[in-house]
Amino acid sequence: MGRMDGKVALVTGAARGQGRAHAIRLAEEGAEVIAIDSCEQIDSVPYAMSKTGDLDETAKRIEELDRRVVAQQADVRDSAQLAAAVSEGLSQFEHIDVVCANAGIFSGGMAWELTDELWQDMIDVNLTGVWRTIKAVLPSMIEAGRGGSIIITSSTAGIRGFAGFSHYTSSKHAVIGLMRSLVNEVSQYKIRVNTVHPTSVDTNLLHNDMLYKLFRPDLETVTREDFAEAWNTMNALPIPWVEPVDISNAVLFLASDEARYVTGTQLRVDAGFCEKVG
Repeated sequence: MGRMDGKVALVTGAARGQGRAHAIRLAEEGAEVIAIDSCEQIDSVPYAMSKTGDLDETAKRIEELDRRVVAQQADVRDSAQLAAAVSEGLSQFEHIDVVCANAGIFSGGMAWELTDELWQDMIDVNLTGVWRTIKAVLPSMIEAGRGGSIIITSSTAGIRGFAGFSHYTSSKHAVIGLMRSLVNEVSQYKIRVNTVHPTSVDTNLLHNDMLYKLFRPDLETVTREDFAEAWNTMNALPIPWVEPVDISNAVLFLASDEARYVTGTQLRVDAGFCEKVG
């Protein structure tokens, strides 16, 4: 018996990184998965985003677990694309029990230096995209009457303020407000809503030239090891970052019946980052 047997989970940003890890971890525990990703580049994002082959790989790895998967290319900024992806998932699985609103982007710049495009793309994906995802699924969850769990990926930047990426920090604070409001809107339907707050995670969003140069301006060429040396000071625990599966295990808990009365929480998986002094 798996902790997610009989449940269907929709995961955005599922082509790689945290999203892929969440989808696979939920499948390992018995969930059927609707895996969604745009698989297209956003011009303001300073690193290469996922491609269709990445989403195909996620689907393949879920199928290797003998679980069913519906992989759909859809942009969380587009309600019509999301509606189509949800419709396809429902046609295959009949219901959706878990929404993992994970899709997100990152870029940098001081507040007065950010372009309108940088700000708007960040809010459109990291905040409005979360709302559009949840909006696309909630009516079917309410109608099914099975309850459910909505898990929003925030960040330590949803708890603390950071210089150099105020647009990202704003978006990650804002989804907490969305979560809190949803708790008061959907608890009557036995639908739970929580946020997860990772510290830095070992994904492409962290390992890119922009961040490398920002934190190691002393070096002309920055390696992963150079970056880890600087980043190791960020957390209370002596590690530079956590692995995607560390966040996935928290997502699994919130998705499972083990958390049946857990709602309105901000679950940190932050290696003590938010409590570190100095």
